[in-house]
Amino acid sequence: MKKEALGYVNSLQSLGTVDGPGVRFVVFMQGCNLRCGICHNPDTHSHTGGKEYTPEQIFEKAWRCKEYFGQDGGITVSGGEPLLQAEFCEELFTLCKRGGINTCLDTSGSVINQSVHQLLEKTDRVLLDIKYTTEEDYIKHVGIPLAPVLNFLDVLEEKGIKTTVRQVIVPTLNDTSESLDRLIGFISSKKCVDKLELLPFKKICQVKYDALNIPFPLGNLPTPTKEEMEKIKKYVKENSRFA
Repeated sequence: MKKEALGYVNSLQSLGTVDGPGVRFVVFMQGCNLRCGICHNPDTHSHTGGKEYTPEQIFEKAWRCKEYFGQDGGITVSGGEPLLQAEFCEELFTLCKRGGINTCLDTSGSVINQSVHQLLEKTDRVLLDIKYTTEEDYIKHVGIPLAPVLNFLDVLEEKGIKTTVRQVIVPTLNDTSESLDRLIGFISSKKCVDKLELLPFKKICQVKYDALNIPFPLGNLPTPTKEEMEKIKKYVKENSRFA
């Protein structure tokens, strides 16, 4: 009999409303292979720490919230980077699918292997974070090349998994029409992508960096104004199929 996988979890959120469609039970996994300059969860970076759970234990917690999910909600596994614990997430999602709970994976798309492929077979929707649109910016501000992320998007397209592409808009880095045009170019032909979310860079996470006594790498950059975000979203609406 196969031994149940163990997962290392940073935190749980019972009724989240910004991590996928509807109301969702959100699992923030511990550990990340990236070092994004705008990361909001630096406390998830370390691969050690976090609380140990079995898939069954997390499923039972999510099940208690099922009545609040409605038609659109469900469970979202985020991070950190959940793909680093793909076997655990796959077992959790298997339980959820059996229980009629919608499954959503919030990821940077930086890892692809057999365990990830198996996880995707149990995934109803992916929230894919495409942080920048140039190789230079990815290497400088994320720590990996851009290619693995675009390859992951290709896999989602091949598997026909509903995908929401997300990008945090960081003034001076990815807020230009040229950057937006490249992003639109990456995703316009992908039938799996049915939504594009552009989110403003925020610095409310500064307190976490201060508590950990580590610098916030891009904390010196400005946050976009409401007017700037409206202008960017209008540009995307006028130049793509994404409203």
